[in-house]
Amino acid sequence: MSVPADAPILTSDAMRAAEAACAASGTSLAELMDRAGAAVADIAWRMAAGAPILILCGPGNNGGDGYVAAALLAERGASVRVAALAPPTTDLAKAARAKWTGEIEAIDGHLLPAPVVVDSLFGVGLTRPLADELAARLSRFADKRIIAVDVPSGVEADGNEDWNPPLAADVTVALGALKPAHVLLPASQHMGRVMLAAIGIEADRTVRTLPRTISATPDAHSHKFNRGMMLVKAGPMAGAGDLAAAAGLRAGAGYVVLSGAESKSFSAIIAEDAVRYGERLEDKRLGVVVIGCGYPASDSLGADVVAALDAGKPLVLDAAAIDAALPRLRARRGGVSAILTPHEGEFARAFPGLGGSKIERAKAAASDSGAVVIYKGADTVIAAPDGRVVAAWPGSPWLATAGTGDVLAGACGAMLARGGDSFDAAVAAVGWHIAQATRIGPGLVADDLIRD
Repeated sequence: MSVPADAPILTSDAMRAAEAACAASGTSLAELMDRAGAAVADIAWRMAAGAPILILCGPGNNGGDGYVAAALLAERGASVRVAALAPPTTDLAKAARAKWTGEIEAIDGHLLPAPVVVDSLFGVGLTRPLADELAARLSRFADKRIIAVDVPSGVEADGNEDWNPPLAADVTVALGALKPAHVLLPASQHMGRVMLAAIGIEADRTVRTLPRTISATPDAHSHKFNRGMMLVKAGPMAGAGDLAAAAGLRAGAGYVVLSGAESKSFSAIIAEDAVRYGERLEDKRLGVVVIGCGYPASDSLGADVVAALDAGKPLVLDAAAIDAALPRLRARRGGVSAILTPHEGEFARAFPGLGGSKIERAKAAASDSGAVVIYKGADTVIAAPDGRVVAAWPGSPWLATAGTGDVLAGACGAMLARGGDSFDAAVAAVGWHIAQATRIGPGLVADDLIRD
Protein backbone atom coordinates (compact mmCIF):
# COMPACT_ATOMS: atom_id res chain seq x y z
CA MET A 1 0.00 0.00 0.00
CA SER A 2 1.32 3.45 -0.86
CA VAL A 3 0.22 6.94 -1.83
CA PRO A 4 2.23 9.69 -3.53
CA ALA A 5 4.04 12.10 -1.20
CA ASP A 6 2.81 15.68 -0.87
CA ALA A 7 -0.20 15.06 -3.14
CA PRO A 8 -3.40 17.14 -3.05
CA ILE A 9 -6.59 15.60 -1.66
CA LEU A 10 -10.00 16.79 -2.89
CA THR A 11 -13.51 15.77 -1.97
CA SER A 12 -15.83 14.85 -4.83
CA ASP A 13 -17.47 18.30 -4.70
CA ALA A 14 -14.09 20.03 -4.70
CA MET A 15 -12.99 17.86 -7.61
CA ARG A 16 -16.03 18.85 -9.65
CA ALA A 17 -15.34 22.50 -8.88
CA ALA A 18 -11.70 22.08 -9.96
CA GLU A 19 -12.81 20.46 -13.22
CA ALA A 20 -15.23 23.31 -13.85
CA ALA A 21 -12.49 25.87 -13.21
CA CYS A 22 -10.23 24.01 -15.60
CA ALA A 23 -12.93 24.07 -18.28
CA ALA A 24 -13.53 27.77 -17.68
CA SER A 25 -9.83 28.45 -18.23
CA GLY A 26 -9.90 26.79 -21.66
CA THR A 27 -9.36 23.06 -21.17
CA SER A 28 -12.56 21.18 -22.02
CA LEU A 29 -13.97 18.36 -19.94
CA ALA A 30 -13.58 16.15 -23.02
CA GLU A 31 -9.85 16.90 -23.03
CA LEU A 32 -9.66 16.02 -19.33
CA MET A 33 -11.39 12.71 -20.08
CA ASP A 34 -8.95 11.99 -22.90
CA ARG A 35 -6.02 12.61 -20.53
CA ALA A 36 -7.59 10.42 -17.84
CA GLY A 37 -8.20 7.60 -20.32
CA ALA A 38 -4.64 7.89 -21.60
CA ALA A 39 -3.26 7.59 -18.06
CA VAL A 40 -5.36 4.47 -17.43
CA ALA A 41 -4.27 2.98 -20.77
CA ASP A 42 -0.58 3.55 -19.97
CA ILE A 43 -0.84 1.75 -16.64
CA ALA A 44 -2.94 -1.11 -18.06
CA TRP A 45 -0.46 -1.55 -20.90
CA ARG A 46 2.43 -1.86 -18.44
CA MET A 47 0.60 -4.12 -16.01
CA ALA A 48 -0.72 -6.45 -18.69
CA ALA A 49 2.66 -6.88 -20.41
CA GLY A 50 0.91 -8.47 -23.38
CA ALA A 51 -1.80 -10.31 -21.46
CA PRO A 52 -5.49 -9.75 -22.34
CA ILE A 53 -7.30 -6.83 -20.69
CA LEU A 54 -10.99 -6.55 -19.82
CA ILE A 55 -12.36 -3.04 -19.23
CA LEU A 56 -15.63 -2.74 -17.29
CA CYS A 57 -17.46 0.48 -18.16
CA GLY A 58 -20.28 2.14 -16.27
CA PRO A 59 -22.85 4.57 -17.70
CA GLY A 60 -21.26 7.77 -16.39
CA ASN A 61 -18.03 9.65 -16.96
CA ASN A 62 -15.99 7.04 -15.12
CA GLY A 63 -17.11 4.63 -17.80
CA GLY A 64 -16.14 7.23 -20.40
CA ASP A 65 -12.55 7.11 -19.09
CA GLY A 66 -12.67 3.36 -19.66
CA TYR A 67 -13.87 3.68 -23.27
CA VAL A 68 -11.05 6.13 -24.03
CA ALA A 69 -8.51 3.75 -22.48
CA ALA A 70 -9.89 0.81 -24.47
CA ALA A 71 -9.60 2.66 -27.78
CA LEU A 72 -6.02 3.72 -27.03
CA LEU A 73 -5.04 0.20 -26.00
CA ALA A 74 -6.53 -1.22 -29.17
CA GLU A 75 -4.49 1.27 -31.22
CA ARG A 76 -1.36 -0.07 -29.49
CA GLY A 77 -2.26 -3.61 -30.44
CA ALA A 78 -3.33 -4.79 -26.99
CA SER A 79 -5.78 -7.65 -26.62
CA VAL A 80 -8.59 -5.63 -25.03
CA ARG A 81 -12.30 -6.25 -24.51
CA VAL A 82 -15.00 -3.96 -23.19
CA ALA A 83 -18.02 -4.91 -21.10
CA ALA A 84 -20.67 -2.35 -20.15
CA LEU A 85 -23.16 -2.22 -17.33
CA ALA A 86 -25.50 0.03 -19.35
CA PRO A 87 -25.32 2.46 -22.29
CA PRO A 88 -23.63 5.82 -21.60
CA THR A 89 -25.89 8.45 -20.06
CA THR A 90 -23.72 11.60 -20.21
CA ASP A 91 -22.65 13.49 -23.32
CA LEU A 92 -18.98 13.01 -22.44
CA ALA A 93 -19.39 9.26 -21.95
CA LYS A 94 -21.35 8.96 -25.21
CA ALA A 95 -18.58 10.72 -27.13
CA ALA A 96 -15.98 8.47 -25.51
CA ARG A 97 -18.05 5.38 -26.35
CA ALA A 98 -18.00 6.42 -30.01
CA LYS A 99 -14.19 6.08 -30.01
CA TRP A 100 -14.45 2.35 -29.27
CA THR A 101 -15.15 0.39 -32.46
CA GLY A 102 -15.08 -3.09 -30.99
CA GLU A 103 -17.76 -5.30 -29.50
CA ILE A 104 -19.35 -4.41 -26.16
CA GLU A 105 -20.22 -7.34 -23.94
CA ALA A 106 -22.72 -7.41 -21.10
CA ILE A 107 -21.67 -7.58 -17.48
CA ASP A 108 -23.56 -10.69 -16.57
CA GLY A 109 -22.97 -14.18 -15.27
CA HIS A 110 -21.54 -15.29 -18.62
CA LEU A 111 -18.85 -12.61 -18.93
CA LEU A 112 -15.44 -14.24 -19.27
CA PRO A 113 -12.62 -12.75 -17.17
CA ALA A 114 -9.17 -11.63 -18.29
CA PRO A 115 -5.85 -11.58 -16.43
CA VAL A 116 -6.09 -7.79 -16.07
CA VAL A 117 -9.43 -6.12 -15.29
CA VAL A 118 -9.94 -2.35 -15.40
CA ASP A 119 -12.73 -1.23 -13.06
CA SER A 120 -14.20 1.84 -14.76
CA LEU A 121 -17.75 1.38 -13.52
CA PHE A 122 -18.33 4.04 -10.88
CA GLY A 123 -16.10 6.86 -9.78
CA VAL A 124 -16.34 9.57 -7.17
CA GLY A 125 -20.03 10.25 -7.71
CA LEU A 126 -21.35 7.03 -6.17
CA THR A 127 -23.95 7.77 -3.49
CA ARG A 128 -25.01 4.29 -2.42
CA PRO A 129 -23.48 0.79 -2.12
CA LEU A 130 -23.51 -1.47 -5.17
CA ALA A 131 -26.53 -3.70 -5.57
CA ASP A 132 -25.97 -7.19 -4.21
CA GLU A 133 -26.46 -8.79 -7.63
CA LEU A 134 -23.84 -6.57 -9.30
CA ALA A 135 -21.42 -7.04 -6.40
CA ALA A 136 -21.77 -10.81 -6.75
CA ARG A 137 -21.04 -10.62 -10.50
CA LEU A 138 -17.96 -8.47 -9.97
CA SER A 139 -16.60 -10.62 -7.16
CA ARG A 140 -15.95 -13.34 -9.75
CA PHE A 141 -12.98 -11.23 -10.93
CA ALA A 142 -11.48 -10.68 -7.48
CA ASP A 143 -8.54 -13.01 -8.15
CA LYS A 144 -7.45 -11.04 -11.24
CA ARG A 145 -5.12 -8.05 -11.38
CA ILE A 146 -7.43 -5.11 -10.83
CA ILE A 147 -6.88 -1.50 -11.93
CA ALA A 148 -9.43 0.91 -10.43
CA VAL A 149 -10.18 4.18 -12.18
CA ASP A 150 -10.22 6.93 -9.51
CA VAL A 151 -11.67 4.66 -6.79
CA PRO A 152 -12.72 1.00 -6.75
CA SER A 153 -16.41 0.69 -7.58
CA GLY A 154 -18.41 0.48 -4.38
CA VAL A 155 -16.22 2.94 -2.47
CA GLU A 156 -17.64 6.24 -1.21
CA ALA A 157 -14.94 8.68 -2.30
CA ASP A 158 -15.22 11.24 0.51
CA GLY A 159 -14.53 8.75 3.29
CA ASN A 160 -17.87 9.23 5.03
CA GLU A 161 -19.32 5.75 4.48
CA ASP A 162 -18.03 2.25 5.15
CA TRP A 163 -18.96 0.30 2.03
CA ASN A 164 -17.20 -2.90 1.09
CA PRO A 165 -16.25 -2.94 -2.61
CA PRO A 166 -16.36 -6.33 -4.37
CA LEU A 167 -13.08 -5.68 -6.21
CA ALA A 168 -10.08 -4.53 -4.19
CA ALA A 169 -7.58 -2.89 -6.52
CA ASP A 170 -3.97 -3.80 -7.08
CA VAL A 171 -3.48 -0.31 -8.52
CA THR A 172 -5.79 2.69 -8.23
CA VAL A 173 -5.33 5.52 -10.74
CA ALA A 174 -6.34 8.72 -8.95
CA LEU A 175 -7.37 11.33 -11.51
CA GLY A 176 -6.20 14.90 -10.95
CA ALA A 177 -5.99 14.64 -7.16
CA LEU A 178 -6.34 12.05 -4.43
CA LYS A 179 -9.72 11.63 -2.75
CA PRO A 180 -10.25 11.21 1.01
CA ALA A 181 -11.02 7.49 0.52
CA HIS A 182 -7.47 6.96 -0.77
CA VAL A 183 -6.02 7.87 2.63
CA LEU A 184 -8.74 7.03 5.18
CA LEU A 185 -9.71 3.70 6.63
CA PRO A 186 -11.47 1.46 5.83
CA ALA A 187 -11.56 2.38 2.12
CA SER A 188 -7.79 2.90 1.83
CA GLN A 189 -7.23 -0.81 2.43
CA HIS A 190 -8.90 -1.56 -0.92
CA MET A 191 -6.78 0.77 -3.06
CA GLY A 192 -3.54 -1.17 -3.51
CA ARG A 193 -0.86 1.12 -4.91
CA VAL A 194 -2.29 4.59 -5.58
CA MET A 195 -0.88 6.35 -8.62
CA LEU A 196 -1.75 10.00 -9.24
CA ALA A 197 -2.46 10.95 -12.85
CA ALA A 198 -1.81 14.66 -13.38
CA ILE A 199 -4.46 15.45 -15.99
CA GLY A 200 -4.05 19.23 -15.89
CA ILE A 201 -6.24 20.21 -12.96
CA GLU A 202 -5.01 22.93 -10.58
CA ALA A 203 -5.86 21.18 -7.31
CA ASP A 204 -5.99 23.13 -4.06
CA ARG A 205 -3.26 21.85 -1.72
CA THR A 206 -4.78 22.82 1.63
CA VAL A 207 -5.40 19.11 2.25
CA ARG A 208 -2.55 16.86 1.16
CA THR A 209 -0.53 13.76 1.91
CA LEU A 210 2.61 13.54 4.04
CA PRO A 211 5.54 15.35 2.39
CA ARG A 212 8.81 13.62 1.64
CA THR A 213 10.99 16.05 3.63
CA ILE A 214 10.08 15.61 7.26
CA SER A 215 12.43 17.77 9.35
CA ALA A 216 15.34 20.19 9.27
CA THR A 217 18.90 19.14 10.06
CA PRO A 218 21.39 21.05 12.23
CA ASP A 219 23.86 23.39 10.55
CA ALA A 220 27.17 24.98 11.52
CA HIS A 221 25.39 27.59 13.65
CA SER A 222 23.44 25.05 15.73
CA HIS A 223 23.92 24.59 19.46
CA LYS A 224 21.93 22.79 22.13
CA PHE A 225 19.62 25.67 22.92
CA ASN A 226 18.75 26.89 19.43
CA ARG A 227 18.04 23.29 18.49
CA GLY A 228 15.32 23.47 21.12
CA MET A 229 14.99 23.17 24.88
CA MET A 230 12.18 20.84 25.87
CA LEU A 231 10.52 20.16 29.24
CA VAL A 232 8.62 16.91 29.80
CA LYS A 233 6.39 16.81 32.89
CA ALA A 234 6.22 13.20 34.02
CA GLY A 235 3.17 11.66 35.63
CA PRO A 236 2.73 8.65 37.94
CA MET A 237 3.62 6.27 35.07
CA ALA A 238 7.14 7.63 34.82
CA GLY A 239 8.23 5.38 31.96
CA ALA A 240 5.91 7.19 29.58
CA GLY A 241 7.49 10.54 30.36
CA ASP A 242 10.93 9.02 29.96
CA LEU A 243 9.96 7.70 26.51
CA ALA A 244 8.75 11.17 25.50
CA ALA A 245 11.94 12.79 26.77
CA ALA A 246 14.16 10.26 25.00
CA ALA A 247 12.17 10.69 21.79
CA GLY A 248 12.72 14.42 22.04
CA LEU A 249 16.46 13.91 22.09
CA ARG A 250 16.39 11.36 19.31
CA ALA A 251 14.16 13.53 17.12
CA GLY A 252 16.50 16.47 17.38
CA ALA A 253 15.91 18.55 20.52
CA GLY A 254 19.15 20.01 21.86
CA TYR A 255 18.32 19.99 25.59
CA VAL A 256 15.67 17.90 27.35
CA VAL A 257 14.53 18.18 30.96
CA LEU A 258 12.40 15.45 32.57
CA SER A 259 10.51 16.85 35.54
CA GLY A 260 9.34 14.49 38.27
CA ALA A 261 11.05 11.25 37.24
CA GLU A 262 14.40 9.60 36.71
CA SER A 263 15.44 8.77 33.18
CA LYS A 264 16.39 5.19 32.40
CA SER A 265 16.89 5.93 28.72
CA PHE A 266 19.70 8.46 28.28
CA SER A 267 22.18 10.10 30.63
CA ALA A 268 21.86 13.25 28.49
CA ILE A 269 18.32 13.81 29.80
CA ILE A 270 18.30 16.28 32.70
CA ALA A 271 16.13 14.64 35.39
CA GLU A 272 14.79 17.00 38.05
CA ASP A 273 12.52 16.88 41.06
CA ALA A 274 8.97 18.02 40.31
CA VAL A 275 9.30 20.96 42.72
CA ARG A 276 11.46 22.71 40.11
CA TYR A 277 8.72 22.50 37.46
CA GLY A 278 7.49 26.05 38.02
CA GLU A 279 11.03 27.40 37.92
CA ARG A 280 11.71 25.64 34.61
CA LEU A 281 8.54 27.12 33.11
CA GLU A 282 10.07 30.59 33.63
CA ASP A 283 13.26 29.74 31.71
CA LYS A 284 13.40 32.05 28.68
CA ARG A 285 15.27 29.39 26.70
CA LEU A 286 12.45 26.86 27.10
CA GLY A 287 10.86 26.12 23.72
CA VAL A 288 8.10 23.63 24.57
CA VAL A 289 6.38 21.76 27.38
CA VAL A 290 5.21 18.16 26.82
CA ILE A 291 2.60 16.96 29.30
CA GLY A 292 0.08 14.14 29.61
CA CYS A 293 2.25 11.09 28.84
CA GLY A 294 1.58 8.55 31.59
CA TYR A 295 -0.31 11.21 33.55
CA PRO A 296 -3.95 10.25 34.28
CA ALA A 297 -6.63 12.82 35.03
CA SER A 298 -6.16 14.31 38.50
CA ASP A 299 -5.99 17.59 40.36
CA SER A 300 -2.21 17.59 40.01
CA LEU A 301 -2.42 17.14 36.24
CA GLY A 302 -4.88 20.01 36.03
CA ALA A 303 -2.59 22.25 38.08
CA ASP A 304 0.46 21.36 35.98
CA VAL A 305 -1.42 22.02 32.74
CA VAL A 306 -2.70 25.39 33.98
CA ALA A 307 0.83 26.35 35.04
CA ALA A 308 2.16 25.50 31.58
CA LEU A 309 -0.64 27.46 29.90
CA ASP A 310 -0.07 30.46 32.15
CA ALA A 311 3.64 30.37 31.31
CA GLY A 312 2.70 30.94 27.67
CA LYS A 313 5.07 28.29 26.34
CA PRO A 314 4.26 26.15 23.29
CA LEU A 315 2.63 22.92 24.38
CA VAL A 316 2.30 19.29 23.34
CA LEU A 317 -0.71 17.81 25.14
CA ASP A 318 -1.34 14.06 25.26
CA ALA A 319 -4.12 11.90 26.72
CA ALA A 320 -5.86 13.40 29.80
CA ALA A 321 -3.90 16.65 29.48
CA ILE A 322 -5.99 17.42 26.38
CA ASP A 323 -9.22 17.48 28.40
CA ALA A 324 -7.55 19.51 31.15
CA ALA A 325 -6.35 22.16 28.70
CA LEU A 326 -9.32 22.43 26.34
CA PRO A 327 -11.42 24.99 28.28
CA ARG A 328 -8.54 27.47 28.38
CA LEU A 329 -7.44 26.72 24.81
CA ARG A 330 -10.98 27.43 23.60
CA ALA A 331 -11.09 30.63 25.60
CA ARG A 332 -7.80 31.84 24.17
CA ARG A 333 -8.66 30.76 20.58
CA GLY A 334 -5.15 30.31 19.25
CA GLY A 335 -3.34 32.45 21.79
CA VAL A 336 -1.15 29.47 22.68
CA SER A 337 0.84 27.37 20.22
CA ALA A 338 -0.28 23.82 20.99
CA ILE A 339 -0.33 20.33 19.48
CA LEU A 340 -2.89 17.79 20.71
CA THR A 341 -2.22 14.08 20.14
CA PRO A 342 -5.43 12.10 20.78
CA HIS A 343 -6.09 8.52 19.71
CA GLU A 344 -9.64 7.51 18.75
CA GLY A 345 -11.01 7.15 22.29
CA GLU A 346 -9.39 10.35 23.53
CA PHE A 347 -10.63 12.23 20.47
CA ALA A 348 -14.23 11.08 21.01
CA ARG A 349 -14.06 12.15 24.66
CA ALA A 350 -12.55 15.56 23.93
CA PHE A 351 -14.62 16.35 20.81
CA PRO A 352 -17.93 14.47 21.09
CA GLY A 353 -20.60 14.52 18.41
CA LEU A 354 -18.49 15.48 15.40
CA GLY A 355 -19.60 14.01 12.07
CA GLY A 356 -18.12 13.52 8.62
CA SER A 357 -14.92 11.82 7.55
CA LYS A 358 -11.86 11.62 9.78
CA ILE A 359 -10.44 14.58 7.87
CA GLU A 360 -13.56 16.64 8.52
CA ARG A 361 -13.62 15.68 12.21
CA ALA A 362 -9.95 16.57 12.65
CA LYS A 363 -10.51 19.94 10.95
CA ALA A 364 -13.49 20.65 13.22
CA ALA A 365 -11.49 19.73 16.34
CA ALA A 366 -8.59 21.97 15.34
CA SER A 367 -10.98 24.87 14.69
CA ASP A 368 -12.77 24.27 17.98
CA SER A 369 -9.61 24.08 20.08
CA GLY A 370 -7.44 26.61 18.28
CA ALA A 371 -4.67 23.98 18.34
CA VAL A 372 -3.08 21.59 15.88
CA VAL A 373 -4.67 18.17 16.24
CA ILE A 374 -2.89 14.90 15.44
CA TYR A 375 -5.81 12.47 15.22
CA LYS A 376 -3.84 9.27 15.65
CA GLY A 377 -4.44 5.85 14.13
CA ALA A 378 -3.30 3.77 11.20
CA ASP A 379 -4.67 6.61 9.04
CA THR A 380 -3.34 9.52 11.11
CA VAL A 381 -4.70 12.95 10.18
CA ILE A 382 -3.00 16.22 11.18
CA ALA A 383 -5.18 19.34 11.11
CA ALA A 384 -4.51 23.02 11.81
CA PRO A 385 -7.06 25.63 12.93
CA ASP A 386 -6.64 27.46 9.60
CA GLY A 387 -7.87 24.41 7.66
CA ARG A 388 -4.58 22.88 6.57
CA VAL A 389 -4.58 19.08 6.71
CA VAL A 390 -2.03 16.34 6.11
CA ALA A 391 -3.14 12.72 5.91
CA ALA A 392 -0.40 10.24 6.81
CA TRP A 393 -1.49 7.00 5.16
CA PRO A 394 -0.07 4.43 5.25
CA GLY A 395 1.59 4.41 8.64
CA SER A 396 3.19 1.34 10.17
CA PRO A 397 1.02 -1.39 11.74
CA TRP A 398 3.85 -2.07 14.19
CA LEU A 399 3.11 1.27 15.88
CA ALA A 400 0.01 -0.35 17.40
CA THR A 401 1.77 -1.07 20.69
CA ALA A 402 2.04 0.59 24.10
CA GLY A 403 4.27 3.64 24.41
CA THR A 404 4.47 4.67 20.77
CA GLY A 405 2.10 7.57 21.43
CA ASP A 406 4.46 8.84 24.13
CA VAL A 407 7.29 8.70 21.59
CA LEU A 408 5.20 10.70 19.11
CA ALA A 409 4.48 13.34 21.76
CA GLY A 410 8.21 13.64 22.43
CA ALA A 411 8.96 13.94 18.72
CA CYS A 412 6.35 16.71 18.47
CA GLY A 413 8.12 18.46 21.33
CA ALA A 414 11.48 18.25 19.55
CA MET A 415 10.08 19.69 16.32
CA LEU A 416 8.14 22.46 18.10
CA ALA A 417 10.90 23.42 20.56
CA ARG A 418 13.08 24.93 17.87
CA GLY A 419 10.36 27.44 16.94
CA GLY A 420 8.27 27.89 13.84
CA ASP A 421 4.81 26.76 12.81
CA SER A 422 3.14 24.20 15.07
CA PHE A 423 1.43 22.48 12.13
CA ASP A 424 4.75 22.02 10.33
CA ALA A 425 6.22 20.66 13.58
CA ALA A 426 3.39 18.14 13.93
CA VAL A 427 3.77 17.00 10.32
CA ALA A 428 7.52 16.58 10.77
CA ALA A 429 7.00 14.58 13.97
CA VAL A 430 4.50 12.21 12.38
CA GLY A 431 6.82 11.73 9.42
CA TRP A 432 9.75 10.97 11.72
CA HIS A 433 7.61 8.54 13.75
CA ILE A 434 6.50 6.59 10.68
CA ALA A 435 10.00 6.58 9.20
CA GLN A 436 11.46 5.17 12.42
CA ALA A 437 8.80 2.46 12.57
CA THR A 438 9.25 1.55 8.91
CA ARG A 439 13.00 1.24 9.41
CA ILE A 440 12.55 -1.09 12.41
CA GLY A 441 9.63 -3.15 11.11
CA PRO A 442 8.38 -6.42 12.61
CA GLY A 443 8.60 -6.87 16.36
CA LEU A 444 8.83 -3.15 17.11
CA VAL A 445 8.37 -2.02 20.70
CA ALA A 446 8.23 1.64 21.69
CA ASP A 447 11.76 1.62 23.10
CA ASP A 448 13.12 0.66 19.65
CA LEU A 449 11.96 4.01 18.25
CA ILE A 450 14.42 5.90 20.46
CA ARG A 451 17.40 3.63 19.83
CA ASP A 452 20.06 4.24 17.21
